[in-house]
Amino acid sequence: MPRVERRSVLSGISVKEAMRRQVIQLPHSAPIDYGINRMIKYKVNAVLITGEDQLPAGVVSKTDLMSAFYAGFPITTPVENIMVGPLLFCYPDDELELSLDTMQQNSIHRLYVQSADSIEVIGVLAYPDIVGLLYRYCRACDKGLLKARRRREEDRFQRLKVKDVMTADVTAYREADGLAQVIEGLTAQRFGAVLIRNEPGKAVGVVSKSDLIVAYKHGVTIDARAADVMSRPVISCGADSDLADAIQQMLLKDVQRLFVHAADPGQIIGILSLSDAARFRSGSCRACTPSRFMK
Repeated sequence: MPRVERRSVLSGISVKEAMRRQVIQLPHSAPIDYGINRMIKYKVNAVLITGEDQLPAGVVSKTDLMSAFYAGFPITTPVENIMVGPLLFCYPDDELELSLDTMQQNSIHRLYVQSADSIEVIGVLAYPDIVGLLYRYCRACDKGLLKARRRREEDRFQRLKVKDVMTADVTAYREADGLAQVIEGLTAQRFGAVLIRNEPGKAVGVVSKSDLIVAYKHGVTIDARAADVMSRPVISCGADSDLADAIQQMLLKDVQRLFVHAADPGQIIGILSLSDAARFRSGSCRACTPSRFMK
């Protein structure tokens, strides 16, 4: 009897096709302040830390910096005091599908890519890179949503909507809540950002890890209010929006997530992150997971 095997659009693609070749790194003795500067300048979520032997020793992410802020570490503290290790590596010719599985199984957002011929780190693989690749495949696909729109053909494939992929839980705080409370929520929920509401309950802003590390750098205290550091406006999309449109919005605006609203834009019902999109392994529609019959 024929057996149906579900395949992902990522099947057969190697890490080198998606990885970012620029590796931002710091020596272990560099102060936390330098780490924040590098993340802001290069718009990355983590920096590689090297030891005295110039070899990779660990990584410092925005989560680690946020925790240092919460713990009251001076920004002159060496990054080696907050770095996390050992690092997890992959290789350029590894299957992208397996590397994504490794990231999800270990609850990490990136893998460093090591040369097949040496211990040199030659790249980084992170969720934004994987989603960007998926989106490029979607644009090139004959069945893709974007080409179908241009041709005005009948939509033969079930288009993925934001509501199919989003995380339904929304963690929100009030403008007057302290940053310590916000950090505790971000850490507990493993989110990259939380929604901020005013007293009547309307969404008025967002506090992300980026907002918190910038506040840390500028000497804001942990007792400050969420309203003092939040970003606005709230960047959102509709639950019934096409996933391809939402991905395009995140990539163009260089954001890691979108809040999701119902028919009423003021009613936030979920959040869509790049990691959600990568987890679903699709650019925009079910055509990304074709079936094939095997004897």
